Amino acid sequence: MSKFSLEDLAALIAERAKASAETSYTKSLLDAGPAHAGKKMGEEAIEAAIAAALGERQALVHESADLLYHLLVVLQSRGIALGEVLTELEKRTAQSGHEEKDSRKS
Repeated sequence: MSKFSLEDLAALIAERAKASAETSYTKSLLDAGPAHAGKKMGEEAIEAAIAAALGERQALVHESADLLYHLLVVLQSRGIALGEVLTELEKRTAQSGHEEKDSRKS
């Protein structure tokens, strides 16, 4: 199993945000703005969902990597640290998924 983590990827994205758009795809996404980055993330989410529905294992692995990358770019573009998302996930694990969903209704 890889020792590469989402925290590693988030740090790499933050570093590449300081580069020039000519040398960094990440920087070019960030320079295009959060709406553009969000659109790219949405495209990758659809591609991952299609791969999952079709049972295409390798395609799902590939598209999931793209989706995670683009999600972290979107978070970077909005100044949201991965740690904030992980903290939210940690809170949600304190109860069942059904309980958590029901708590959002009120």
